[in-house]
Amino acid sequence: MRKKLESLLLDALDDYKTLNIVNINVQKLTTEMDSMIIATGTSTRHVKSASSSLVEYAKKQKFEIFGLEGENSGEWILIDFGDVVVNVMLAETRELYNLEKLWIKPKN
Repeated sequence: MRKKLESLLLDALDDYKTLNIVNINVQKLTTEMDSMIIATGTSTRHVKSASSSLVEYAKKQKFEIFGLEGENSGEWILIDFGDVVVNVMLAETRELYNLEKLWIKPKN
């Protein structure tokens, strides 16, 4: 079920023209989620519209949304699908918080 959700979300983010889409498997790092998807929007309007469209599309596909944060500012919107968490961010916000560095486990 998670793989189907991931695939649906990744395809939708691509369709909504978000940039630099990354899917990180975090199963070995946390029990809160299995994967984190990060995507960049080109403006606050784009971040808001891509996130809103993603929520509506997922609901139509019968996936549950457990949480939605940041939709007012549009700099960083987090959508919690349970096993999968999606972050749609402005480039500046993404660079500042650098979630990839925090969540990608270094190879020894």
